[in-house]
Amino acid sequence: MKKETREEQKRVRQRRRFRARTYGVIATLVLGTAAFLLYKAFWRPELPPIPGNTIDIAADMGGFDRKEVRVKAGEPVTVRLTSLDNSHHTDGGGKHQWAVDELRLNLIAPPLGSTYTTFTPDKPGTYTFYCDICCGGRANPTMSGRLIVAG
Repeated sequence: MKKETREEQKRVRQRRRFRARTYGVIATLVLGTAAFLLYKAFWRPELPPIPGNTIDIAADMGGFDRKEVRVKAGEPVTVRLTSLDNSHHTDGGGKHQWAVDELRLNLIAPPLGSTYTTFTPDKPGTYTFYCDICCGGRANPTMSGRLIVAG
């Protein structure tokens, strides 16, 4: 009888070790996947340099990363808009816009992509830029900001 008890205890220990190893593998896979997804969510790719005065603006469902942009009148400036959202967003399909009506500027960045334009503001003033594609459009305070053109 002692032999059966020892054999049974050995099988129980083996099952526990197997379960512990299986749990360890599953936990490692889950944590590794979570770390990878978090890294991808917060990592922004390096954008290639554009010669001249370039202002980079990123947009996602949370709004623009810059609420104020300052430039000088009479000097050319390039604005590069990058959408951080993917095409699976139901509101706007991941596209974002940077528009300034008074200066006739209208940039639309594709999902997870960038676009840019170069312009020369001719008169000083404060202008409103906005995204009217998604996220509540002009009514959403996170999807608008100020372009300040100094004299």
